[in-house]
Amino acid sequence: MKQHLNLAGLAVVLSMFSGHAIAQEKLKIGVIVTLSGPAAVLGQQARDGFMLAVKDLGGKMAGRDVEVVAVDDELKPDAAVTKVKGLLERDKVDFVVGPIFSNILQAIHKPVTDSKTILISPNAGPSSYAGKNCSPYFYVTSYQNDQVHEILGKVAQDRGYKRVYLLVPNYQAGKDSAAGFKLDYKGEIVEETYMPLGSLDFQVELSKIASLKPDALFTFMPGGMGVSLVKQYRQAGLADKIPVLSAFTVDESTLPAQQDAAVGMFGGANWAPNLDNPQNKKFVASYEATYNSVPGTYAFQAYDAAMLIDSAVKAVKGDLTNKEALIAALKKADFTSLRGNFKFNTNGYPIQDFYLTKVAKRADGKFQTEIVQKVFENYADRYAKDCTPGK
Repeated sequence: MKQHLNLAGLAVVLSMFSGHAIAQEKLKIGVIVTLSGPAAVLGQQARDGFMLAVKDLGGKMAGRDVEVVAVDDELKPDAAVTKVKGLLERDKVDFVVGPIFSNILQAIHKPVTDSKTILISPNAGPSSYAGKNCSPYFYVTSYQNDQVHEILGKVAQDRGYKRVYLLVPNYQAGKDSAAGFKLDYKGEIVEETYMPLGSLDFQVELSKIASLKPDALFTFMPGGMGVSLVKQYRQAGLADKIPVLSAFTVDESTLPAQQDAAVGMFGGANWAPNLDNPQNKKFVASYEATYNSVPGTYAFQAYDAAMLIDSAVKAVKGDLTNKEALIAALKKADFTSLRGNFKFNTNGYPIQDFYLTKVAKRADGKFQTEIVQKVFENYADRYAKDCTPGK
């Protein structure tokens, strides 16, 4: 009997020690985003938004110190695979957050999810993982790629634009953008041009647009591509003649370089800096004070990714060994999103509101996108029906 009691006491002590060890052990999060080249500003916004959230959490989640290991995917799929394997095998991270671009996500998705590590994308949301290839180890705090572009297609249709020119980059997200635009737009596509990723010279395409005289231009040109296109579009005298409906072409990552050339151009988004709720006002003010720049969707979505992780880690009391409990906690998304309405669909992609935005110059001389109208409310992507939950 005495031996039994001693063993029982030892079990309690071991249990307490185990809990203490979990509390003391650092929580490691790998952030893999583009931090070099023309698109570096996008990754920097995501990294900075994530780090701001960790700072706001006091550097801890469920009592565990948080260590963030940020790496540059170089916008090269092969390099991204090498980097993410380093995060998993060398750094032994508990979560992977990233990337920005869909072609990079397609490269790292399998190695991360195969290792049964949670992958949270703060930006890329390709259709390829929203349907039958969904995974309980993959979550998106942004959108399904098509959706942002669907906003512009709906607006073009509602505004009666009969003829539209499509100009997008030739990779998965570019193809998704064109598909998304066409979903609600029933008018004529006068031309559909796919540019090599990283293109900076649009003179040939601008000449075509000038000669075809469409009612509007729909474009998706992130990062440096968007900076070049907008400046050349304004210089060509097209900005005041043919309205621009865009996604990720005129936003807070590109506006510091585009400035006045972008004023008045439209965008589609799930958020804008002037979105009127208390948590967003606090975030925008804090981000501007910390980084001396206006946050864009990349920053806010990464901030939300950190808060999502925090909510799940708290729900499992810092113990990440029970993957089923952790996955259940992530699916609940029990945190206050900066965008307001937010919940996960069965595929790990959000159900949320979407807006038409317009570039404005602020009184302090800085530029930002501002909400013009809500286009979709509590909007779910069309691929979720093909996802089998818990797969």
